[in-house]
Amino acid sequence: MSEQISRYEPHHIEEKWQNIWEGKKVFTVTEDSAKEKYYLLEMFPYPSGKIHMGHVRNYSIGDIIARFQRMRGFNVLHPMGWDSFGMPAENAAIQHGTHPAKWTRENISYMKAQLKKMGLSYDWTREAATCSPDYYKWNQWLFLKMYEKGLAYKKKSYVNWCPKCETVLANEQVIDGICWRCDTSVEKRDLEQWFLKITNYAEELLDDLDKLKGWPERVGTMQRNWIGKSIGAEIDFPVDNSQDKIKVFTTRPDTLYGATFMSIAPEHPMVEKLVANNQQRAVREFLEKIKKQDRRSQAEAFIEKEGVWTGSYCINPLTNKKIPIYIANFVLMEYGTGAVMAVPTHDQRDFEFAKKYNLSMEIVIQPKDKKLDARTMTEAYVDDGILVNSEKFNGMDNKDAVAAIVKHLEEKGIAKKSISYKLKDWGISRQRYWGCPIPLIYCDSCGTVPVPYEKLPVILPEDVEFTGEGGSPLAKSSEFIKTRCHWCGSNSAKRETDTMDTFIDSSWYFLRYTSPLENSLPFNKDKARYWMPVDQYIGGIEHAVLHLLYSRFFTKVIRDIGLVTIDEPFTNLLTQGMVIKDGAKMSKSKGNVVDPDDLIKKYGADTARLFSLFAAPPEKDLEWSDESVDGSYRFLNRVWRLVEECRVQGFKGSRVQGGKDEETNLKYPLWQEMNKTIKKVTDDIERFHFNTAIAALMEYLNFLYKYEDKGSPLFKDAVETLIVLLSPFAPHISEELWQMMGNKEMLANREWPSYDEKALIKEEATLVVQINGKVRNRINIPAGSSQKEAEEIASNDEKIKEWLKDKKIKKVIYVQDKILNVVVG
Repeated sequence: MSEQISRYEPHHIEEKWQNIWEGKKVFTVTEDSAKEKYYLLEMFPYPSGKIHMGHVRNYSIGDIIARFQRMRGFNVLHPMGWDSFGMPAENAAIQHGTHPAKWTRENISYMKAQLKKMGLSYDWTREAATCSPDYYKWNQWLFLKMYEKGLAYKKKSYVNWCPKCETVLANEQVIDGICWRCDTSVEKRDLEQWFLKITNYAEELLDDLDKLKGWPERVGTMQRNWIGKSIGAEIDFPVDNSQDKIKVFTTRPDTLYGATFMSIAPEHPMVEKLVANNQQRAVREFLEKIKKQDRRSQAEAFIEKEGVWTGSYCINPLTNKKIPIYIANFVLMEYGTGAVMAVPTHDQRDFEFAKKYNLSMEIVIQPKDKKLDARTMTEAYVDDGILVNSEKFNGMDNKDAVAAIVKHLEEKGIAKKSISYKLKDWGISRQRYWGCPIPLIYCDSCGTVPVPYEKLPVILPEDVEFTGEGGSPLAKSSEFIKTRCHWCGSNSAKRETDTMDTFIDSSWYFLRYTSPLENSLPFNKDKARYWMPVDQYIGGIEHAVLHLLYSRFFTKVIRDIGLVTIDEPFTNLLTQGMVIKDGAKMSKSKGNVVDPDDLIKKYGADTARLFSLFAAPPEKDLEWSDESVDGSYRFLNRVWRLVEECRVQGFKGSRVQGGKDEETNLKYPLWQEMNKTIKKVTDDIERFHFNTAIAALMEYLNFLYKYEDKGSPLFKDAVETLIVLLSPFAPHISEELWQMMGNKEMLANREWPSYDEKALIKEEATLVVQINGKVRNRINIPAGSSQKEAEEIASNDEKIKEWLKDKKIKKVIYVQDKILNVVVG
């Protein structure tokens, strides 16, 4: 051998091709009406300092799809940016004695370099950072549009307060009573807050889930449950010795005659009015206790029910009986009206509460096959039955009684049909510094005044003193607060010092990517019309009722403003699994973190990408394995060695694909294996079965190594096919090998290979099918079919179906490609 085989050196190769791609702007894209678009997007990261293995996996998944669709002729938009406002920057700045802005921008710079080292096919000309005034100006613009439409409003409300972060949290940011960011127990506080009327879109958000055929069913279910639509009735219960009424929402008006007490939420606005003097101390102690409880989970059936009597009564509007009013830990202001009519005989939660506090119980639904006695019941009866103790409705089926009782109550003017949602309006005020300022001022003469559009953005000052103590420095900055009223000219106006929830930033960023340099609107309408909706979105399941719900809401609002015509932002959604090690999610506290920098330094980016895609299907959790990483690296080395050996030895003959030699090709095992692999990898990428696609490439490589006639006319084609099919997974080594094969054209610009259907058809054999030894038919099957395959083909033959009808198969005898004898009884 005259020339030495070179070694695979990933770091040199990867840096080389990253520079070439960037220099030639290979992945920079513009609108092209002649080409079908494909918008591929992964959820953008928070610039926490360094990428982790979850990022590697998420972005490798996206990059495969982007490269694959690009090679198939689509005009692919694949952008990246930074979700860069938020509390972690403040917390880190406090910890490290720096400013959130400095910390954030340094992290963006470092993480961007890391992502580039992975060889991801991003169009970096579209990069956006939400902490940039050029971006958050349009947050403010959209807020003002919502304010004009009555979708943004301020009210005093009990809110979720994190004492450690010193800020309000949305319901979705409270997980089992704990702050989603810092794991501190969340409290309730009564504060003035800005809200967005997401509830105006509740019905559409619910109905349009049916349009999202490309979303995981699990995500749709989670959103349906979060929106929580219930159809029922609102009923007024008069307070005894008062003009006040307590409004309840119930889905079970058929049980109203059995309501023997009232339960209200600790935050109910009537609590103070209802508490009698002799109950003041008991109620106060109970409310203090409740503040420390996990209120989100109080609605769960297994939680111990607790409450305290207010000392007051209300009147059951049907029985006219006085029933006590309790404050209960399981009633939530977030659902219904914050008041529940309690029917202990027909609701398990109420049953447990009544038993604990020795409250009366009245059976109003009896099962058809037995008679219940309230004194001996051990649990609530929650099934259907016949009404009893319900005056003129006695004897009715309880389902029929629902409408009848509601009609009766409506005629009396004390109830109405109603629809209730668990979904509540989105509280967006945050008492934090590192966020988008709310573009409003307060004037003693004019009240609340929106900042004029031409004065946007309201800049977040970066010269304020930031210590992390005592809440937001904006509230202490006279330079920021003092401003001039845009209506009356007064110099005593004050700015709003709350900043926006950072989920605002991520609720429309996918639209900004379509035209990131647009300076007259949040985005260019024509460009958004070309690119939107996102064809494939990729991110974690943990965002199902956070970012994904808010993005759907924002898209509908922006549509109603007139900027887009679409109803939904994301056509298809892939929720990838976590990367775990030693049975747990990677985290610094567990000491099981694998640094991608170390992985790339040792093996190269292509190995890191390949491992993250081969070890598990994308929707499943990926278990870290050093052996699997080594295996991926060895595979790439074997590909390199095969190409190098062939290059050094020289390819003989010329390429032959079809034409006058088509018959010869079809009988050629190499041609058949090549086309089989093209089909397998293509189909698997389309279905996101990346692990099986890589497995098919490994099998194909083994075939090529074992193939003896490496000097055959097709062998160069076969090797080049391997390189092309590998390129979305491991783009750097593939580009290098493609060039080593003598190709001038860049592989990233090459068309994805197609396969020859004829090459996939196996030779056929005629199978004699016998029933109890007698020939009943002859059928054609693919040569070499297994017994299982032969049985399946035979069982679908109409003649054989008839002969086997109502027969019990005792035994099957199979002689491959010749005879199938079915013994029946």
